[in-house]
Amino acid sequence: MFELLFTSFPVIIRYFQLRRRGEAMTVWNMRTAMLMWAVLAFLLFLLIFYFHPKSYSGVVPFRTISVVAQASGPVTEVAVENGQRVAAGDLLFRIEDSSQKAALKQAEAEFAKIDAAEAKAEDSLTVAQASVAEAVASLGKLRVDLENARTLVARNVGTRDAVRELEASVAVAEAELLAAQAQEDLAESELAENLPAQRASTVAALESAKAALDKTEVRSFSDGMVTQLAMSVGSPASTLILSPAMVIIPDRPAGLPLRIIAGFSQVARSTLYDGMPAEIACDSNVGLSFRDAILPARLALVQPAVAAGQIVPGGRLIEPEGLARRGSLLVYFELIHPEHEAIILDGSGCLVQTYTNNLAGFTGHVIAATGVIKAVGLRIKVWGALISGVGLAGGGGH
Repeated sequence: MFELLFTSFPVIIRYFQLRRRGEAMTVWNMRTAMLMWAVLAFLLFLLIFYFHPKSYSGVVPFRTISVVAQASGPVTEVAVENGQRVAAGDLLFRIEDSSQKAALKQAEAEFAKIDAAEAKAEDSLTVAQASVAEAVASLGKLRVDLENARTLVARNVGTRDAVRELEASVAVAEAELLAAQAQEDLAESELAENLPAQRASTVAALESAKAALDKTEVRSFSDGMVTQLAMSVGSPASTLILSPAMVIIPDRPAGLPLRIIAGFSQVARSTLYDGMPAEIACDSNVGLSFRDAILPARLALVQPAVAAGQIVPGGRLIEPEGLARRGSLLVYFELIHPEHEAIILDGSGCLVQTYTNNLAGFTGHVIAATGVIKAVGLRIKVWGALISGVGLAGGGGH
């Protein structure tokens, strides 16, 4: 409407010219003025819509956290309700835990068995060490006796039978010493290797039992608000991500700027640039006061790929005709004033209007000035959305 009004001056001039001459206004004598009007309107439309693209598909994206249980069983306690705010670590619900507690007690009882086995192994080691000492002493005495018997035989005083008897006794004592040393090594190995390995295994089993018991208490991992709570005491705990027990809308991370996304026609790719000024009007901000209804923003990022062209491997070859639908450019916008982030509702539909102002020279200033028309049009759309109650979102990118 504004474009037609601003380009109608050839018709207005021709009208007053014919009136001054006293001629009637006909299609024939207005043909040149009408043609000029149409050409100027077309050029102005082209100029405005090309250099100041608009998108109706703006949205304020946000994430959700699906809460599911890691253990199965009936729910014994629900600690939250819909609309309740929770902090990280807050209890959400509990699951029946008798089997997990039994497993924990069994793991704890294994330590008493290991303590008893360690005490027994220490006693066995003490006995084996005493047996080794006794065998060493006995072997030493027998070897002295054997040496004395051999000396007597050499002097023709003793008998060879006594020597052979002592040699047999020494062999037996040496075997007994080896057996005692083997028992000592076995006891030391039990204390140094087997029992520590059993203790480590029991510690791991205990930690596993504690982890299993902890899984019966489902807690929040983020600050946020609980919604879509779909469980009660006695309900079976769902472990399926597609069937969550509840959903948490997490708080926005501190220090991370809010970004509004919008889809633009691929034709606008040559016009959009980083830092491009824009204005954003969201449905949830439209009000009678008209305050904070239109927020200044800037273009932060143009996604370097069009989602409609994404190809994933499958069992069938890709048919290009199946990709005939053209996708849109995904563009991210950030608000100029951070304080405006608090008044924007997550998920709100928005209308995004951009303005080209990076062109130099007189022509660039003229193109930038034509953005006023789009700015006025944006405000009229907001006013119309308020009166009609239809909202701003809808249509497509231009």
